[in-house]
Amino acid sequence: MLKALSHETRLIILFMLAKREKTVTEIEGLLGLQQAVVSQHLARLRLEKLVDTRREGRLVYYAVASSEICSVVNSLQEVFCKAGC
Repeated sequence: MLKALSHETRLIILFMLAKREKTVTEIEGLLGLQQAVVSQHLARLRLEKLVDTRREGRLVYYAVASSEICSVVNSLQEVFCKAGC
């Protein structure tokens, strides 16, 4: 789990998902990254069971997998983003 959290982009994705669920397209737009890159990071987060998905029609929504993980992510954001992320 810590190795998955050690990548800045994955951590930022988790910070965003801790606020509310998002689609790949939404994350892409917010980070300015290509869809393939975002999907690769999300796949790693899913593998580590840090995020879950739900499908609504053609859209797949990603969210932090549990309230415990959300608490860890929020604590990390508090510690490492005092000046804002």
